[in-house]
Amino acid sequence: MIGKRDWEAERRLIESHAGQARLAWIAASYRQLTRKDLVPEGVAIEAALWNLDAVVVAHGTEADPIFFYANRAALSLFEFSAEEFIRLPSRLSARPLARDERARMLARVSEHGFIDDYAGVRTARSGTCFRIEQAVVWNLSDPNGTPGGQAASFDRWTPINQ
Repeated sequence: MIGKRDWEAERRLIESHAGQARLAWIAASYRQLTRKDLVPEGVAIEAALWNLDAVVVAHGTEADPIFFYANRAALSLFEFSAEEFIRLPSRLSARPLARDERARMLARVSEHGFIDDYAGVRTARSGTCFRIEQAVVWNLSDPNGTPGGQAASFDRWTPINQ
């Protein structure tokens, strides 16, 4: 568990690491694929993403994708600092037995562009588990259509008693 947090420093680190272009891809790809706005149009994307009540995470295109973005809600739920989260392979957000399910879901997203019905179990840094429901998972791409990874957002989760 993390002690008292300097959320402003966490935000600066996440935004610096992700970069303004990739933050824009998160919102623009979501809008293009779902025809909905993740953040209100005309507002600063960085602040809007960071302050959403919903969890937003994104990983890159590495062979073993690494998270490059997590908003405040995500860092709180997953119990990681920004520095830890941006080094975390995204597969490690699921327990070993749930990783095959997660891989199938990501393949489905790759094929269809996005899904809006994902449910699965995820693990916080402390080892506690929670079930996410009705998550939207989508492909990220730059303005030229070059793949940039995948992102997910959800605002429904339930702790799992172990």
